[in-house]
Amino acid sequence: MKKFLIRILPGLLLVSLFGLQPLLAQDLSTITGVWKTFDDDTKQPAALVEITAKDGIYSGVIKKLLDPSALPTCEKCTDSRKDKPVLGMEILSGLRKSGESYIDGRILDPDDGEIYRTEMKLKDQGSKLDVRAYIGIPLLGRTQTWLRER
Repeated sequence: MKKFLIRILPGLLLVSLFGLQPLLAQDLSTITGVWKTFDDDTKQPAALVEITAKDGIYSGVIKKLLDPSALPTCEKCTDSRKDKPVLGMEILSGLRKSGESYIDGRILDPDDGEIYRTEMKLKDQGSKLDVRAYIGIPLLGRTQTWLRER
């Protein structure tokens, strides 16, 4: 038994280290990554949104629907996304980092088809994201907290 453990121990250590590599490599100081969203009414998980950055501008796409009752298409959208599949849809655009916040963005609520202004801020060492959606000024809006998936 001792010889067996001596033989497989180095392999187990390598597997453990490589298994942790994605967690260790993840930058929790930015909003890029995959986030779990929640339904405002039921508080149940709604979707996974992947936020990416290009040239300092952040955008987000729905990668997975978690709510079985979610509509598969954006029936209430009034722009080019009308009646398009929600899965793979860009719902977040135009965010840029300003200090500790991400500002000047737009976010689509596929449930009502409305596009809101948005600001975001990381919380709890990057494990949570406060998403403020509003019309006009931030005071006239609501905040939802998303949880980092990866």
